[in-house]
Amino acid sequence: MNKGILYAAAAYIIWGLLPLYWKALQGVPALEILAHRIVWSLIFVSVILTVRHKWSFVKPALRDRRIVLTFVASGLLLSVNWFTYIWAVNDGHIVETSLGYFINPLVNVLLGYVVLKERMRPAQWAAIALAAAGVLYLTLSYGSFPWIALTLAFSFGTYGLLRKTAKLNSAEGLAMETAVLFLPAAGYLLLLQSQGAGSFAGGDLSTTLLLFFAGAATSIPLLFFAAGARLILLASLGLLQYIAPTLQFLIGVLVYDEPFGISRLIGFSIIWLALILYSAEGLAHYRRRLAPAEAQA
Repeated sequence: MNKGILYAAAAYIIWGLLPLYWKALQGVPALEILAHRIVWSLIFVSVILTVRHKWSFVKPALRDRRIVLTFVASGLLLSVNWFTYIWAVNDGHIVETSLGYFINPLVNVLLGYVVLKERMRPAQWAAIALAAAGVLYLTLSYGSFPWIALTLAFSFGTYGLLRKTAKLNSAEGLAMETAVLFLPAAGYLLLLQSQGAGSFAGGDLSTTLLLFFAGAATSIPLLFFAAGARLILLASLGLLQYIAPTLQFLIGVLVYDEPFGISRLIGFSIIWLALILYSAEGLAHYRRRLAPAEAQA
C-alpha cells in the first residue's frame, strides 16, 4: 500500500480517536486542557524542529509582517477550535463535533468561493444547499442552532484558508501558532498552580501524564498528515478525511451513548447525502482533468 495513504489514514484515525483522550481528562476544565495543549505542543514541536535542524525559518518569518499577522490570526482561530472541541467532547456533544468535521469540506469550498473567488461547479452548489438544508432541519427539529458544529467547521475552515496561503509547513506553522499563544497559556497554568487549583502534578499521575502528552497527541497526527499529503493525490486525501468524523460519530453513539434519535438521523442523512454528492463529483472532475494527460502519455 502507498505509504502516503498509510500516513494520512494514521493522521485521520488519531484525530478520530481523540475524543477518548479528552474524555479521560473530563475532570479537568476545558480552558486548562487547552492551555496544556498549547504549551506542550510548542515544546514537542520545538524538539522535532531541533532534531531536524529546521529553525532557519524563524528570522525570515519574523521579518515578514504578513507572515506574523497570518499566524497570530491562525493561532487565535486554532485556540477557538481546540477549546470548542475539548469543551464539547467533555460536555457530551461528541456527535455534534463529528457533524462539524463532516461539513468542514463543504465550508472549505464555500470559503474558497467567497474569499478566493474560486469558481464553484453546479454539483458543489447542490451539495452546499443540501448540507444547509440538513443544518436547518436539525435546528428546527431540535429547536436549537447547532452552534458547536458550525463553530468547529467555520473556525477550522478559516484556519485552513489562512494556512493555504502561508509559507510555512505544518511543523513550522504549529510552532509559530503555539508560540503566539504560549505566554498567556503558560501564565494561566502558573497562576492555577500557584493557587493550588492546577490539575498538573496534583496527585493523579494519569491526569498529569495525559496533560503532558497532549502536545504529542496534537503534533503527531499533524506530522503524519503533512507526510501523507505530499505523497498522495488530493482526491485520495479528500476521501480519507471522512475517517475522523466517522470515528468521532461512532464513539459518541456507541461508546458514550449520546442520543441519536430519528430527527438527528434524518438531519445527518441529508448532510451525508451532500457529502456523497460532493465526493462523487470531485472524483469525476479529477478524472476528467487527468484524462487528457493520460491520453497523451
